[in-house]
Order: sequence, then C-alpha cells, then structure tokens
Amino acid sequence: MAQKVHLTIGEQCYEYYPGVSLYNVSRDFRKNYPHDIILARVNGKLAELSQTMEWDAAVEFVTTGDITGNEAYRRTATLIMLKAFEDVLGKDNIRKLTVQYSLDKGYYCELDANISLSQELLEKVKSQMQSIVDEKIDIIKKEIPKREALDIFRECGMYDKVNLFRFRRSSTVNIYMLDDTVDYFYGFMAPNTSYIRYFDLYLYDEGFVLQLPEHEAPEIVDDFEPPAKLFQVLKQSTRWGELLDVRTVADINQTIADGGFFQLMLVQEALQEKKIAEIAEAIVDTGKRIVLIAGPSSSGKTTFSHRLSIQLKAHGLRPHPIPVDNYFVDRDKTPLDENGKPNFESLGALDTEELNRDIQELLEGKEVELPVFNFVTGKREASGQMLQIGSRDVLVIEGIHALNDAMTYSIAKENKFKIYISALTQLNIDEHNRIPTTDARLIRRLVRDAARRGTNAARTISMWQSVRRGEEENIFPYQEECDVMFNSALIYELAVLKQYAEPLLFSVRPDQPEYEEARHLLKFLNYFLGVSSENIPNNSIIREFIGGSCFNVG
Repeated sequence: MAQKVHLTIGEQCYEYYPGVSLYNVSRDFRKNYPHDIILARVNGKLAELSQTMEWDAAVEFVTTGDITGNEAYRRTATLIMLKAFEDVLGKDNIRKLTVQYSLDKGYYCELDANISLSQELLEKVKSQMQSIVDEKIDIIKKEIPKREALDIFRECGMYDKVNLFRFRRSSTVNIYMLDDTVDYFYGFMAPNTSYIRYFDLYLYDEGFVLQLPEHEAPEIVDDFEPPAKLFQVLKQSTRWGELLDVRTVADINQTIADGGFFQLMLVQEALQEKKIAEIAEAIVDTGKRIVLIAGPSSSGKTTFSHRLSIQLKAHGLRPHPIPVDNYFVDRDKTPLDENGKPNFESLGALDTEELNRDIQELLEGKEVELPVFNFVTGKREASGQMLQIGSRDVLVIEGIHALNDAMTYSIAKENKFKIYISALTQLNIDEHNRIPTTDARLIRRLVRDAARRGTNAARTISMWQSVRRGEEENIFPYQEECDVMFNSALIYELAVLKQYAEPLLFSVRPDQPEYEEARHLLKFLNYFLGVSSENIPNNSIIREFIGGSCFNVG
C-alpha cells in the first residue's frame, strides 16, 4: 500500500494518497468556507488547485472572497470571454480583442473584427460564456519551450505576446488551454470553467465592459455604472500611448533597446506639462479662488501641486498652499476604527470647523494665523504664520477628503475648482493582460518610503491594503465630482522604478507574510528592461519617488 501524504489544514492533519490534486482536497472542505475555494497556498507558496501533492505540507485555501482569489477569478473570466467570442464569431473573423483597463467593477475591452460590436452580439457571447461555464471544462496549464509558444502566439495573431517574450530571459512559457483556445496569463487561474458563475457584458463607448464581482461580495455582479470622467482620462492616455507607438511593455522595451528612451521621456513630460498648463488656464477662466486636489496614495500630488502653482503664477495669480494635515484634531480626539485604533483617514480626524472658518475669513480679506500640527506631541499649535489674500490670490488645498464637500461645507460648490489626480497606467503587458494601477502605485510608494521614510518593503506592503481601504472609502466615491482629472502616470516610469524597487523587494524573506506580494511585483518588473534615471528632469513627478526633485516633496 502506498505511503500516504499528510496535509495540515487549519489545526488538523489529514491523510491522502500521493498524487491527489488540491482540487480534490478542496472538495472535502468546501462547506467550511463562505465562498468558492479557487486557489491554495502550499507551505505558504501560492498554488493552483490542479497541483498534485506528493509530499507532506501545510495547505491553506484561498477563496474568491480573498483579493488573490478574486484576481484568479477575473483572469479565468477573461479567458472564458475570449473563447466565447471565438466560438460565436469564429477565430478567422477576429483580428484583435484587447482588454484595455479596469472600469467600474470590470474591464473595458475593444474588439477589432469583421463583425461590428452590438448588444445582440454581446448577448450571444454572454450566452456562450454561460454554456462554457456549465460544461465545467478543465483549464489546462502547460509549460512549453519559448520558441514553441511564440509560434502558437503568431498563429493566433497575438503579436503583443510575441513581442513581449522577445525580452524574456526564460526559456519556457506557461500557457493555458481551454479546449482550442490558447493564451498566456500573468497569474494563476481557476481549475475549470464552473467557478465563473457571475459576470455580465455591457456595450459601452467604442467597446464593451466585462463586469465582474469584487472580493467583498464575490457572488454579486453590480450593474455597470460608467465613470464617465475617469473613462475619458483613461481613453486619452491610451490614445497618447498609441500616438507615441508605445501601447505595451514590449513597446517600451523596444524603444529602450533602439535608443529612443530619451526622446520618449521628453515627449511624455511635455504632454504632462501641457495638461497642467491647461488646468491652470481653466482655473483662471473660472475665476475660482479655492482649488481642491485629491487622489490616492503615490499619485504625485505634491509635485503636481507645485507645478500647477508655477503655471498659475505664469497667469499672474498667487497660489497659497493650505496643508490639510495641519488641521488634524488632537490625537486624543481622533475617531477610532472598527478595531479600536485611531482612524487618521476619517474625515472626523480633521477639525473641519476651524478649516472652514479660516477659509471664510481669508476670502473676506481678513488676516488669519494658520495652524501647524505637531506630530511629536500630537497637538495642533499656533504657527505664527499669518496670511491675508487679495483678488489675485488662490488657495490650493490638497488632501484625501478634498473632493468631499463635507470637508469644505461652508464654501458653495460653484466657488470650488476640484482636481482628481491618480497614476492611471496606460501600458498593458499584452493584449489580454493589463497592468493594475494599484501595482504601479505600490511600486512608487515602496521606492519613496525606503528613500525618505526609512521604511522597508515588507512594512510598506503590510500597510498597503489598509491604505487601499481608506482610498475606497474616502477618495474613489468622489472622483467623478471633480472638474478635471489629471493622470500622473508616466509611460516610461516602470522601466526607471525597476532598478530602485527590485533590491527592496528581494529583501523580503520567504518566512514573511509579505513575501507573496513581493514575488508578484518582482515577476511583474521582470517584464521590463531597466533604464537609468540620470536624464529625467528634476521637476518630473517621478522625482517625487526616486529623489532629485527641485521641489520640497517631503
């Protein structure tokens, strides 16, 4: 009789015959979890359920209610969608189907085919997706030589993947097969199609949206609510990339290899400066004297504020920054979160009453002494800094709550000019693998925290989900209320950040809980060729993170 393997799951040890798949093991524990088990961790390392067990190990299951599990769900749904389009239209009728970027709760996609996109076509594709799900088709992962993979990608017309793997050092490629549909995906997948029970398709703009559940409610697909302003910024950024002939990671790598990086960098910086100048002109045209700036972590708000101030001065205005952090309530009055810890990101952590009183008095022409928050004592103090403004002066207020009218409740909406800033990555890895904006921002923050705050990568990663929760609660719900959006992502930045981030990520040890995310980011950065930062202008937003900025960025 074969010796059994011992799998520790939770507090118990269970015996299985060698060669048992994690999928079959997971079926024994399905009732113990509120959501579908879609992946596993074996001795702390992420694994697909198709993996077989030949040795004793500790196993932890990952459900669709986990962020990592939700990401696997989304990748698998994308593969099913691609197959459904091929089944409905025929492979020969599809020139290219591109997953462009996240939008609302799903992905915005564009189809280049012999048949026009329509609601009728989407209904047929949705029906076919459901049939594929109902058939419970296995998703097969196969490691093949890179040369063989490139031949498959060429035959399928996936030229972005062909170009991508020209710059990969690995001699093999992991491909996924769903019947006759073959693709490459950046990350793990569900074991079969039956897991993807929740999805919807919506016709939108020139393409469509594959709407999917989020990890907080993995069995619910919300109705698509188009964020029109965000979409236009994403669309404009994508078109910029197309104008520069840089749409994918392979394109930026080819530009670097061909010696064209310096020219690309200058053009991208010029495009951003042009946009900032347009925003300043819009402020001047409106005559508004309250400028409010908000955006998620690592968006480059500080550098943007400085550059906007320069453009406002060029129009004859005098901008005055009002640091919202100086209006924190004393630490002993800070509201607590659900865990009983101070919630510094809550609007209640600010003394909005004093902030509004000071703004009103400044607008009335009175002289005001601005406060300063002492982060050592945890108390707000008098600063001795007096401010009085005239008709050419503009107050520039930056903070996570800046777009929430409850922060500046005493100021009429028509007197505020609201700016939302975020790093909305315009590059994709290839046709079907997008670069998550949150990954790009996390890499920015890793580099900045290490350089200016002495924070190691593990610590920054450990705080990231808390940061994101704060953004989901306090920033993203108000983004569509802005007057203008600014995309601070630079098309070349990940090639620059690579050389700074990689040593930090390698410092995370395998026994640390942040190791999985560190390896994920290292794999992601491995797609890029690195490039020197020496010629990047000292007013560039990227200087806020790598150092060398001409501004005081803290």
